[in-house]
Amino acid sequence: MVAGSSTAAWKGARVGEYFGRVDANTWSSEHPEAAAPAVEFGKHRVRVSDTRRIVPSAGLASAFAVQDANNNLDVVRHAGRVYLAWRSAPSHFASQQTVIHVASSDDELQWRFEKTYQLGRDLREPRFLSLEGRLMLYISRLGRSAWSFEPQGLSMGELGGDGAWSELEPVGPAGAIAWRVKPFQGEGLMIAYRGGENMYSLAGGSMSVELWRTSDGRRFRPFSASGAVVSHGGGSETDFALGADGSLFGVVRNEEGDSSGWGSKLCRARAGSLGQWTCKTDRRKYDSPLVFEHDGEVYVVGRRNVTESGAYDLGEGSGFLRTVRNELAYITAAKRCALWRWVPGEERLAFVLDLPSRGDTCFPSAISGETPNQVVLYDYSSDIVGPDLPWSAGQRRPTYVYRHVLTFE
Repeated sequence: MVAGSSTAAWKGARVGEYFGRVDANTWSSEHPEAAAPAVEFGKHRVRVSDTRRIVPSAGLASAFAVQDANNNLDVVRHAGRVYLAWRSAPSHFASQQTVIHVASSDDELQWRFEKTYQLGRDLREPRFLSLEGRLMLYISRLGRSAWSFEPQGLSMGELGGDGAWSELEPVGPAGAIAWRVKPFQGEGLMIAYRGGENMYSLAGGSMSVELWRTSDGRRFRPFSASGAVVSHGGGSETDFALGADGSLFGVVRNEEGDSSGWGSKLCRARAGSLGQWTCKTDRRKYDSPLVFEHDGEVYVVGRRNVTESGAYDLGEGSGFLRTVRNELAYITAAKRCALWRWVPGEERLAFVLDLPSRGDTCFPSAISGETPNQVVLYDYSSDIVGPDLPWSAGQRRPTYVYRHVLTFE
């Protein structure tokens, strides 16, 4: 199969590539890497000035039972320490053996044990909220089947004054998957999606992206008087940032597709009307998006499809058949975790750089760096010095948590 060719993806791909049963060295030799998009720096030249592996590493406390798949993660600065939460499981797919580990560090080299959460079902999307001296961790509960996506709702644990983490308790909108939780005007702001059970269903079904707010971390209310929903259709993973003028820019993963198309939605909202989003379609799919503002510019970190066009949507067929064709081509191509820049006035994302990454990768989170011109990104990836892999193969092999320093010059 030629990565990125829809005809080849649909008619000629080997079954082994669909299910990840490939020899990595052979696959790499048969699939030369497509050229990266042209780099378009804006206000800054950006470079990766440091990369190191965090999970597993010599600095990680021995109390952590690290499994093969270490992926979905979040990181936050709180009370002078950096807290890291990540999912550890036998593979990328749902498992009753899944745990969420929580570690903390004062130097990002030595990591002490904080807590391990396990509920006998799949757990994903750990999300910290540091608010008014409190530190809360939200976790999305899923099912036990490796072959279906079964969202069960949110649970929350909290760091107590004695330094101990509470056990999980159900909170939040019923059936929601929380994608990002952040402070906003003295409250917590949660961007979430519902209808995730329809994401891989033959029957289909609507999904919604929703914006919620909380003053106590437990009780949530819709962001605006008109309700919580900011996007209908196929959207799921969503993040956003506010610009210097208070306006909003957001990225919505739109893998299932809807009347607007397939790939992603790039969304805007005016200051003062942050619950009213208007969106346009991008045929690329920025999986697990992180959106942040730095020195007057808005950046996006997400998964990049390593094909000639980089598009997720191949533009062939319609409805469910089109979704299937897109997905088969996508899972059998290589991936990178990449940085993009929002181009004001042109309403598009421009490529900036790839982080050291390959195989199954991304799910980024960011904290401030040691200097004002640095941003520290955490993500996960297949071995960054190993052979390249199609995404389907990376999902069935070990993945690790990495730390990168971005320097903006």
